[in-house]
Amino acid sequence: MFFHRKPTRLLNYDYNRNGCYFITVCVKDMQCLLSSVVGNAAPSVPEIILSEYGKIVESEILKMNSIYQNIQATHYAVMPNHIHMIIEIIDNSGKGTPGAAFPTRSILSNYVRTLKRFCNKKFGCNIWQKSFHDHIIRDEEDHLYHIQYINENPKKWLMGKDRYYA
Repeated sequence: MFFHRKPTRLLNYDYNRNGCYFITVCVKDMQCLLSSVVGNAAPSVPEIILSEYGKIVESEILKMNSIYQNIQATHYAVMPNHIHMIIEIIDNSGKGTPGAAFPTRSILSNYVRTLKRFCNKKFGCNIWQKSFHDHIIRDEEDHLYHIQYINENPKKWLMGKDRYYA
């Protein structure tokens, strides 16, 4: 008997459409490999201290932003065992932009897969869970909510209230 994974993407939605998407990518087995969150003198203003893996992840996100003009990570947090990002597809017309190298699958799925691949190459191994979580950002209020979520996630982690807290 084969296990069939439940589809995680919204059916009949074109993930190549311009717009913003909230993405969460997790480390396999929820291992805390990417960073640590510390409170220092002000627990209400925690600091994320990136591990060597986390530094690579951040470097690769920034590299992807410089390579692909039509898809950008506009906000992100490299948490201990996951990454939250807001990805914006700016112009998927494919008019000579490097993003046009994503022809067969959704540009969003390919972006995440490419980011994982770039990181894995530098890590020398695969640390990622197979899939990722996405949320289509529908309006400005939703966009602001997810920016706030990313910004406040380290504080939730420090308090043990992050859903991915390990």
